[in-house]
Amino acid sequence: AYSRRFHCLMMVDYIFYQTNSHFYYKYQKNHTLIFTKESIIRNCSCLADIRDCDYNLANLMCNCRTVLPSTMEKTNYNSDLTIWFTDTSVLEMLLNFTRVCDLKLSFCGTAPLPTEYLTIWGLRKLRVKNKVKGQFPEQSVTISSSSNHEKEDFLAMHNKDRQMLVYISFLDTSLFNGYSLLKSYSVENVSSITEHFPSLLYSDVFSTSDNKSYVVTFIY
Repeated sequence: AYSRRFHCLMMVDYIFYQTNSHFYYKYQKNHTLIFTKESIIRNCSCLADIRDCDYNLANLMCNCRTVLPSTMEKTNYNSDLTIWFTDTSVLEMLLNFTRVCDLKLSFCGTAPLPTEYLTIWGLRKLRVKNKVKGQFPEQSVTISSSSNHEKEDFLAMHNKDRQMLVYISFLDTSLFNGYSLLKSYSVENVSSITEHFPSLLYSDVFSTSDNKSYVVTFIY
């Protein structure tokens, strides 16, 4: 009996070994990579992280398609999103008032970036990377709430009997110049963004609702 059991275990291990590659690719979670080069936008689905700003490797290893800027539409990203960019105009087009939870931004340009602000919904984790010869080439920040509402993710807040916890972040693009440490500051339990921050750009687009509580984060 012991011999037969040992033989079966060996056969299972052998079968898993033979199909391991197929198993990995079947169940590995895809993530989205978007990059721009020479006014061309490429939208890619990748099984693994690609070395930052390696356009040739991305085209080789990922499933990519070319997207015209005129056809770009606002999208909610349910998976991890990575963006390689060389100017802030592309970031504004891709991210301003877009919903994304896990975001990585890699600056692949050479010129210093101006101070501009992006508004991102639902952001919980941000990684930034730049090729500029600054003091801080790669940094990250995790946004969390002290009110223990982690289960109330922005994709699952449909219970009207509970207060909706909404995350919104304002990102200063000059941080990609790498001259200072990445910093963030969050304000919780904000019932009205317009009342609390009347000087913010686009403050008029934020609706006021009795069942929403905002976590407002400034990243700079």
